[in-house]
Amino acid sequence: MSRSLVRSTLTASASILMFCMAAEHKCWANDTAVVAGEQARRIHQSALLIDGHNDLPWELRQQGSLSFSKLDIAKPQPRFHTDIPRLKAGGVGAQFWSVYVPASTAYDGTALVATLEQIEMVQAMVDYYSDVFELAATVEDIERIHASGKIASLIGVEGGHCIENSLGVLRQLYNLGARYMTLTHSDTLDWADSATDDAKHDGLTEFGEQVVAEMNRLGMLVDLSHVSPETMKDALRVSKAPIIFSHSSARAIADHPRNVPDDVLRLVADNGGVVMVNFFSGFVVPESAAREGEEDAFRRQLSEQGASEAEIQTALKKWRLDHPLEPGTIHDLVDHIDHIATVAGVDYVGIGSDYDGVGVLPKQLEDVSTYPLITQVLLDRGYPEQQIRKILGGNLLRAMRQAERVAKQLQSE
Repeated sequence: MSRSLVRSTLTASASILMFCMAAEHKCWANDTAVVAGEQARRIHQSALLIDGHNDLPWELRQQGSLSFSKLDIAKPQPRFHTDIPRLKAGGVGAQFWSVYVPASTAYDGTALVATLEQIEMVQAMVDYYSDVFELAATVEDIERIHASGKIASLIGVEGGHCIENSLGVLRQLYNLGARYMTLTHSDTLDWADSATDDAKHDGLTEFGEQVVAEMNRLGMLVDLSHVSPETMKDALRVSKAPIIFSHSSARAIADHPRNVPDDVLRLVADNGGVVMVNFFSGFVVPESAAREGEEDAFRRQLSEQGASEAEIQTALKKWRLDHPLEPGTIHDLVDHIDHIATVAGVDYVGIGSDYDGVGVLPKQLEDVSTYPLITQVLLDRGYPEQQIRKILGGNLLRAMRQAERVAKQLQSE
């Protein structure tokens, strides 16, 4: 109820929509095509759009070529969701590039080395396309780079397995430019429970709390995508700075463990954090979220039967062909924005696409050129321009700016 003042600023049409969503989650004609009109284009072009999560660096690595002269993203690359022409068409002002490495690297001792290689890849990309990208480390950097016409590029570490249980490594990653770390990825760690693995700690261990505290001191955003609800709550209790969910959606709309429950959404508002909505159909479309749960159960069964990772991937490929996800539409995505704005408040929601890290996307959100259509749907649903600007990037800037203040205070103590 503490967010009633924020919600009261929504127009009557948006309020009616949210009432309908609470009743049945399906009020908009989800097959209605969206066309960005003049007002939406004006707002979008003048706003600072910040996407919280893009996996292009890993996709480039998977292609086996680290040479941008051979795989030139300045040219259209339809096999990816991301290239420079489409980033410009989408009006992207700042991008957190994920330096993801699989959780399996924790078991063979290669997690840190692989992460360092991914950071080098982002730096190489920024250097090679220096007329388009520039590395950012602070809010001031983001705003300055955006004003210059370039895309501010930030580094996000995806999974605490990368620090190999060392606060010293955490500090090293910060010094190399990492400005958030997702506490876990798919697997539970020695110090934090994952959303998609067996819980071992009922949240964070004492060392896990030390990780959060050190991230606060450094000024590194604590990212709670991929973690269990208990880990979310522990981190929110411990953190003195705003947290983020770099790429998660609303669990009340699509019941998947990767999404954020309503009780946690309210805690995010109290903390001043931001939930940056993921675009993956398996997290956004209710029917597809249920199917994703079935796939997770099938994978777990294979693992318990002793199947190798290669065997599991082969079996999953066939399973997905037999059980395709419903892609949904852009309207399904904005349902999640609406829900978070209702439960937490419009100041606590943002954009975290997960482009090039997911296999199925809603219609009209197929790549990074499509962000202006979100602005149009928000206008259609009655959001005023000021709130749209917050959702597109203002909320993340506010949270990051506060994290910088907290770090400065902690470092002076």
